[in-house]
Amino acid sequence: MALLPILHYPDPRLHTVAQPVAQVDDTIRTMVQRMLATMYDAKGIGLAATQVDFHQRLVVIDVSEERDQPLVLINPEVEWASDIKRKGEEGCLSVPGIYDGVERSLAVKVRALDEHGQSRLIEAEGLLAVCIQHEMDHLNGKVFVQYLSQLKRDRIKAKLLKAERDARRH
Repeated sequence: MALLPILHYPDPRLHTVAQPVAQVDDTIRTMVQRMLATMYDAKGIGLAATQVDFHQRLVVIDVSEERDQPLVLINPEVEWASDIKRKGEEGCLSVPGIYDGVERSLAVKVRALDEHGQSRLIEAEGLLAVCIQHEMDHLNGKVFVQYLSQLKRDRIKAKLLKAERDARRH
């Protein structure tokens, strides 16, 4: 299965708001498989379609230790989010090597379609809840660094652009 290139911050395409998936068909199921392969290869726990320049409301997640419990969320909608929030370290495949604290709801209930087009209600807490919120932000054109101060964002942008330039030189 061919891997997909992951967009890196500050690529403006990361700020595109994803459109709803009109129909769960073979094209979407193939994209799900390619996104899972890309996420596993990159050692991530979540990947939104926006991050691979596919601007439809599709997310893949696997927070299991064995990396064998993929969760597919198509057109996810938060039905409930806990008022209790906690700040936790987050990283992102689109912001390599950068980790910082982001405040998120401790638990969420999300309704989404699976890869078969079946509606599911996912009740999540802890790492899974954080991951779902993080990936859904991507579908809305938001990268986790946008929760940080302007100074931190500027430093991150400079660091990533320098790393990209250095990589092209070698």
